[in-house]
Amino acid sequence: MAMSAITKLSAEKRTAAAAPLLRTIFNIFDAWDLSNREQQTLLGISNEGTFYNWKKNPETATISNDLLERTSYILGIWKALQILIPENRISDTWVKSVNNGSAFNGQTPLQRMLGGHVVDLAYVRQYLDVMRGGWS
Repeated sequence: MAMSAITKLSAEKRTAAAAPLLRTIFNIFDAWDLSNREQQTLLGISNEGTFYNWKKNPETATISNDLLERTSYILGIWKALQILIPENRISDTWVKSVNNGSAFNGQTPLQRMLGGHVVDLAYVRQYLDVMRGGWS
């Protein structure tokens, strides 16, 4: 489903999609061994209460356009890693591995993503898409 199609969903359908989407994202974060603070930053959530409520009761979440975009990039990053590195034990550690290439200059991909902006997630997603030979 294209991003524009998702943003046109009714509030009821967006609410219904929130729980499965967030459960999936939190499972990815667990696989990547991210702290709660890192998870909040990647999701663009500044309110700790909201974050912990979503983790406990994802059905209460409201899907904003920003959250949709962020989760789309996170899902794309995870999928690209599964394609490039099919062994979970290795692919799940990639985001925390130092990358000395010019794209990251000695930072980890997670450090780049933790810049807090959607463009930081997009950068890592695009990098992985190029590495797997796909189009960004």
